Amino acid sequence: MNKGFETLAIHAGQEADPLTGAVVPPIYATSTYKQDGVGGLRSGYEYSRSANPTRTALEECLAALEGGVRGLAFASGLAAEDTLLRAVCRPGDHVLIPDDAYGGTYRLFARVLERWGLAYTPVPLGDVDAVRAAMRPETKVVWVETPTNPLLGIADMAALAQVARDGGARLVVDNTFASPYLQQPLAFGADVVVHSTTKYMGGHSDVVGGALIAADSGLAEELVYHQNAMGAVAGPFDAWLTLRGIKTLGVRMDRHCDNAERVVELLEAHPNVASVLYPGLSGHPGHEVAAKQMRRFGGMVSFRVAGGEEAAVEVCNRAQLFTLGESLGGVESLIEHPGRMTHASAAGSPLEVPGDLVRLSVGIESVEDLLADLSQALAL
Repeated sequence: MNKGFETLAIHAGQEADPLTGAVVPPIYATSTYKQDGVGGLRSGYEYSRSANPTRTALEECLAALEGGVRGLAFASGLAAEDTLLRAVCRPGDHVLIPDDAYGGTYRLFARVLERWGLAYTPVPLGDVDAVRAAMRPETKVVWVETPTNPLLGIADMAALAQVARDGGARLVVDNTFASPYLQQPLAFGADVVVHSTTKYMGGHSDVVGGALIAADSGLAEELVYHQNAMGAVAGPFDAWLTLRGIKTLGVRMDRHCDNAERVVELLEAHPNVASVLYPGLSGHPGHEVAAKQMRRFGGMVSFRVAGGEEAAVEVCNRAQLFTLGESLGGVESLIEHPGRMTHASAAGSPLEVPGDLVRLSVGIESVEDLLADLSQALAL
């Protein structure tokens, strides 16, 4: 029987403990496991870098939520990205990335993997023809964020999956901004989904983690091998915290979206806001594609301040209920200046973000309080 999203979030991989009946998976704080004779592994466990029951519960839940054959949990989103890229690429290969990719992803390509011999090209993912034109014989991955971080661009996953297939490449989708509650990239042809589970999946700003979910078993086995060989796995307590957060993902995302829509209304009408970037707006260039791919349009909102960069910085500094901080996707609302914070690593590159840009992670507080705080912050 097919189960609903919220049911899977609460139950997938999380059967009651057979020993005690505990309804929450235990935290298996162990590094090694007694074997039943040489080579006789009990339930497949030998060493917690290779596998841990708490991590297994999370990985099974991740696979169920994204509709994949296998989920893998990592110490961070960037650890997941690095493991994936070194599993499917070799020195001399090439990757297409968003021209407004997350700053940490850009840093991984530009400062780490390029020295390893992996070339990359930034491309506007909303332009399918531009992506097709940028493909090379050595292109092995088309790397997608949708929505992108921080400009909230939208990519047509089905169209890009076809471009990738035609070029003999894999489509990888970073689904961090949307979460599997709002969209499931594997259903649109993606080969792998990436998450920073630090964000909406964990949801409480108390754990750092990452995930990969694979669409086919062959690729999954390759990723499992590299996960063990490279070792950047999620610890049992981190896996437990992430599972705890996932249980309420659906209800949290509904409130994030509700609040973000009200915030967008305020920003659209404010004289000190030059433009609002949100895929739920009918004037957004990716609105129609987003409406096809997403259940709703998410809790992330970016806007450009009419007074320029210093005014944008001042808005960030004046906010009170919106906490000035990096990251996103927690229950509390956050505000940041991407050019000087999360995307500082992209300064001077083709991925440099506008200086007048402010990014909001709209939380689940009482929306009237959020609107009042933004109003006073924008009263420059």
